[in-house]
Amino acid sequence: MSLTTEQILAAHKANVETLFGLTTKAFEGIEKLVELNVTASRAALQEAASHTQAVLNVKDAQELLALQASLFQPLAEKTAAYSRHLYDIASGTGAEFGKAVESKTTEVQKSFVGLVDNAAKNAPAGSETAVAVIKSAVAAANNAFESVQKAVKQASDVAEANFNAVAATAVNAAKTGTTAAKKR
Repeated sequence: MSLTTEQILAAHKANVETLFGLTTKAFEGIEKLVELNVTASRAALQEAASHTQAVLNVKDAQELLALQASLFQPLAEKTAAYSRHLYDIASGTGAEFGKAVESKTTEVQKSFVGLVDNAAKNAPAGSETAVAVIKSAVAAANNAFESVQKAVKQASDVAEANFNAVAATAVNAAKTGTTAAKKR
């Protein structure tokens, strides 16, 4: 089976569209990241100003220690929230890229299977064994690819669960530290 000019042009057009689609997704991820950082920076500046004002109004050392201790829990919670947003942006953008790669891989696999089937139909007599070996290799490669996809999905799920556990632990540790500092 030979490829026609129209098929080659269609394949190139599809690849260019995929490239532009992925570029758009990458820029959307960058825009979200910039927006997150601007928002976090603005909030940090406002909090620094209000904290500075509060420090200037402190009357004694014990009040200063209590003020400082009261900052730890919100800081930990905000850091965990920032990290969560950052993780969501990265995983969302990565998922979009993964979908595109998976889609293109599926298309290539289907095309290759079609080529193998077409070659099998036009193969000379006596080449059935070679065709069967090629089909078996293609099936094994497809199964391996599906196994890798499942393993990556499981690893991503474990990583997200671990991230959530670490964030929760950090926030709880900050709460415990703040409570202990207030009791002093």
